[in-house]
Amino acid sequence: MRTTETNSISDRGVEMSAGQASPATAAGGATASTTATSVAPRDVGDTKRRGTRLWVMAWRNLWRNRRRTLLTLSSIVFGVFLAIIATAMQDQNWADMIDLAARLGGGHVSVQHPEYVDHPTITRTVSADERMLSVLEGDPEVKAVMPRVLGQVMLATAGESAGAGVIAYDPALESTETLSALEAIADGEPLEDSPDGGILLGARIVSKLGLDLGDRVIYTLTDTHGEIVSGLARLKGIVETGSAAADSGLALLPIDALREVVDLGPTEVTQLAVFLQDQRRTDPAAERIAGELDQEGSEAAALAWYASRPELAGFIAMKVGGARFMEILIAILVAAGIFNTLFVSVMERMREFGILSAIGWSPGKLFGLVMLESFWMALLGLIGAAVVTAGPYFYLANTGIDVAAIIGSQMDIAGVGMPSVLKVGIFFENLVIIVVFAVLATLLSGIYPAWRAGRVEPVETLKIV
Repeated sequence: MRTTETNSISDRGVEMSAGQASPATAAGGATASTTATSVAPRDVGDTKRRGTRLWVMAWRNLWRNRRRTLLTLSSIVFGVFLAIIATAMQDQNWADMIDLAARLGGGHVSVQHPEYVDHPTITRTVSADERMLSVLEGDPEVKAVMPRVLGQVMLATAGESAGAGVIAYDPALESTETLSALEAIADGEPLEDSPDGGILLGARIVSKLGLDLGDRVIYTLTDTHGEIVSGLARLKGIVETGSAAADSGLALLPIDALREVVDLGPTEVTQLAVFLQDQRRTDPAAERIAGELDQEGSEAAALAWYASRPELAGFIAMKVGGARFMEILIAILVAAGIFNTLFVSVMERMREFGILSAIGWSPGKLFGLVMLESFWMALLGLIGAAVVTAGPYFYLANTGIDVAAIIGSQMDIAGVGMPSVLKVGIFFENLVIIVVFAVLATLLSGIYPAWRAGRVEPVETLKIV
């Protein structure tokens, strides 16, 4: 109280010095000027100290009821922990599945004949000449471009037959980075870049046909003239992906060998698989590639991965939507707990707020005090969440959870196998969203209690015992 009175007297002294001319000032204005100049810095310093005291007071108010504050902080920590771990699992899991789907066939963006999606025949081709490849490889988002011929074949031995989808690729260009089946060769070796480079088959097809490595298998399909043609290849390797759909219906051939059988030109392909640096950039990359193809006068179409795999895209969208709903629900519950803590705290201190208002605190200052308490709560909650989340996050990021060992088999969605080891890896923008959302939820929870504190009536609240 004494400090307040002193400041008021100082302020009045400044007003008198600046607004009323005393006889001494009339004789020489230097005295008034000197007085005003010497007082002003003290006023600025007082303002800064009052601001600092408000932060300190808000911090101390949090710990007046330690148990309630700790319970509220634990809810913030738990909510942020769940949000980060759940989002990190989704980000890593779906990114891995999308990349795997791209490496199973058409890449992140497929460049193909515009009618190929509706009528996938070997007659609907595009040219993988140098001009086309230079257009695609010149895009800054593109990591690799792989020419492929896709189709359906009938496989036969002396006593058995089975249908399969064939991917004809260039063994000299492709690796496990662009064709995931190559890393799933359980027995044998990759294909060779030669007309008789062999054939790779899924493990279940091999079992059905009763084949061993080195055995001959006949593959039959329709050529570009509509004629039924056949080729002969020796079993070079057995592919075991863990996906029932892939292992029972996948055949791999050298692209030149299949071109010769179906009478395709040396640059003709049914698909150019375009691989990107980041699958999240698929939409702008596909639009940009389509525009570049139009400028070059090409009739080829550029399709994003989800256009060729709508089942997988729908599954991921459903899972992401469900997870977002759960995260919002958790955030609402946490915000309700924060609101309850701050509101009860304010109602318990109404007499105190009335006294502060009576001695000169403005409604804005009382409002700011409670909002600072909310800010401290948010800051402490985020620090606690970082400490609690760090250990489990780094363990899951480096070691993961062996899902296949738990459920006994690998799951696949729309022919794409889910990762057998579940790891986490959150995208930076999603982490920022979680942090910002947690801070905003905490601050918004404090607005109404702060408003109630700012509208306190000193006369009424001083009656509270």
